[in-house]
Amino acid sequence: MQADAAWDWEPGARTVLDDATACAVPHEWVEEPEASPDGESLAAAVNLGDGRFTMCVNGQPWEQDFEKAWYPRFTPDGRLTALTMDDMVWTVSVDGEAWEETFDFAWGTVFSRTGGVIAANIQSEGRYGMVVDGTAWETLFDNANSFTISADGSATAAAVQVKPMAQADTETFLKGIFSIAINGTPWETNFVNCFDPVFDAQAKRLACTVRLTLHDYTVAVDGKAWAKTYGCAWGPLFHPTSGEVVAPVMLKGKWGLAGENGFVWNPVFSQCLHPVFSADGATLAAIVATSFGKFTVAINGNPWSMTFPVITDVRVSPDGRTVAAQASEDNTNFRILVNGQVWPETYDMVFGPVICAATGKVAARVEKGGRQAYLLDGKPFGETFERAFDPIFSPDGGKVLLRGISGGKYLRIVAPIAAFKG
Repeated sequence: MQADAAWDWEPGARTVLDDATACAVPHEWVEEPEASPDGESLAAAVNLGDGRFTMCVNGQPWEQDFEKAWYPRFTPDGRLTALTMDDMVWTVSVDGEAWEETFDFAWGTVFSRTGGVIAANIQSEGRYGMVVDGTAWETLFDNANSFTISADGSATAAAVQVKPMAQADTETFLKGIFSIAINGTPWETNFVNCFDPVFDAQAKRLACTVRLTLHDYTVAVDGKAWAKTYGCAWGPLFHPTSGEVVAPVMLKGKWGLAGENGFVWNPVFSQCLHPVFSADGATLAAIVATSFGKFTVAINGNPWSMTFPVITDVRVSPDGRTVAAQASEDNTNFRILVNGQVWPETYDMVFGPVICAATGKVAARVEKGGRQAYLLDGKPFGETFERAFDPIFSPDGGKVLLRGISGGKYLRIVAPIAAFKG
């Protein structure tokens, strides 16, 4: 989450709500809360009884109520969205105002990087697509998945079924019935399958993994498949400055990273996935397995020495100097890894490391023994919480915004770096 210099960055703790479950109208129960990015608001769906729901923000309900209301999410610019249903049709509501267009179902709300554009996945009369700021794609499809939005919000995309297929009609399937639809318009080229579409930074190009036959995978960019094929491939990404596309691919049982003209990382790993570039593209990190079940992080093709059964949530600082990830032992003993070193403690859960763009410091939200806590470069903040939300660095990197519920109160804390002590 990108911090805003206009937020209140005065160090100290402030009680935003004395009772995090309070709502100013009679209600039966309150669901899981969601904190706004600036920490000034706490929202949750509340059941009003008699099959009616609404959203309650800082103890105050929306004026409108619904048959169903769920999935509260704040946009990066601070608006509260929820998926709502009335008269058996669904839509998105923003700060209490429901979009006019409705659907048989809606899910998976997503936002542009700054929050100015809101999109969601929809199903209407058995057909699927996306709705963007209240307007659905003009064309919906028999099947759609791998939904995505560009960083600036100007484009949305999904893998879609563009040809009908009868049940068990494998012959038609193998001729290619899937493509990528951008803003509802599909590519002219079809594939057996399409996976993990991704836009470039300017939302001018799109790449995805495709399957050409049952056994041949490759990458397609703007509808054109690479000439070389592989035994398997995972989601691609664009180099942030050159625009080159790279993707994890498997050749003869070994994984590496390939571009259109050949391997960027030679295929020497048992697995390779989730590559991430630094802002200038000089640092490329990915999750790799050096042998079966032994996962780590590789930087520009060079793996760290430690391995774990599970590695997730790889992060790279904009300057490429800090790379972080989290590891676990089959969903136990979660750890945080930074630049090839393991933080000493283990936890019941880690919620993904956060790297400060200005300083390269790493913060994380963790859970142990039913309490959630914050760490900075492995050092804990003194207070723990029943429920907390991811830390956010101030723009200058000198402070960390902490948002959490403790003793039933919702607290907003601006913690200087020095407040984290080993």
